[in-house]
Amino acid sequence: MSARRLIPAPALARLLDQTSRALHSLGYAADLFPAQWAALRYFAWAEPAHRTASALARFQGLAVGPVTRTVRTLMAKGYVANVEGRVRGRSRRVELTEAGRALLAEDPFNLISKIIEELNGEQRLALASALEHILRRVQSDQADDGEETS
Repeated sequence: MSARRLIPAPALARLLDQTSRALHSLGYAADLFPAQWAALRYFAWAEPAHRTASALARFQGLAVGPVTRTVRTLMAKGYVANVEGRVRGRSRRVELTEAGRALLAEDPFNLISKIIEELNGEQRLALASALEHILRRVQSDQADDGEETS
């Protein structure tokens, strides 16, 4: 087995930054913003009981107000609609419309899935492990920064 050169953390951080910026820029397709694409994707795969603006906000770690505005914008564009009845309390269930499902077929992130499919199993496991670790640490550090100290 050949010795592999350890890539410096700052170089990997720059690579991750470039990748995330490229991914983010894909989110401006079809006259939508990245947050709107993220909401459409969420409503496509979430369990029916979790297809609410408040559940989407919890999943994304965001405030409910901005997420609700995103959902209202998607409703105005005809991509999602409220379903009769409420899930819990005031939460209304949201479903994709036919137009929303058709738009998701053109989701720019489909390109990312195709690229990931080019990776072998070991590469996918390594990518998943690294990304999960980074995401957990970033979220943990953000939560720690939000706590009051006495």
